Amino acid sequence: MSRTIPAAIVTALAQKNVQPFYAVEMLFDSVPLRLWTGHGDRVVDGEVYTGTGALLVIDGLEEVSDLIATSATLRLSGISSSVISLALAEPYQGRRCRIMFGVIDVADHVEVFAGVMDTMSIQDSAGICTIDLRIESKLVTLKRPRVRRYTHESQQVRHPGDTFFSYVTGLQDKDVVWGRKSV
Repeated sequence: MSRTIPAAIVTALAQKNVQPFYAVEMLFDSVPLRLWTGHGDRVVDGEVYTGTGALLVIDGLEEVSDLIATSATLRLSGISSSVISLALAEPYQGRRCRIMFGVIDVADHVEVFAGVMDTMSIQDSAGICTIDLRIESKLVTLKRPRVRRYTHESQQVRHPGDTFFSYVTGLQDKDVVWGRKSV
């Protein structure tokens, strides 16, 4: 997928010393969680992101030219208990998540991945807790089957009072004369 990269980032990437970063935004129901791969706080799109340093690892980012559903994995290790309690208590599946790429000292950034949170696994061992979160591309919805029936009952669930499909059952065995006189 082609994307427009701001000129400031292109210029910064051409320099001899480059300090890239990733910023991750996970939109939970109660509170959004915004993290970035540096230290301290950083403002991206007017929102404050908390620095995680090397505690945040992003795996599986790839640029594809085909229209296929991809996924990425976020790994958070050695994180605070508030994030762990959020991961345990908050419903996360289907919530939006996006990953941005930027360069230190450049205000612009590029969204490199957007999707929904899918599965989360938590490993707690020897005082270190690690959370792996799989994020599915928004294109994964194209693979899901559409369970939609064109019946009166199905229409009533979606639009109560609509009688559009009320005559469908009576039409299925009806002999329709088309283009000739009826006998």
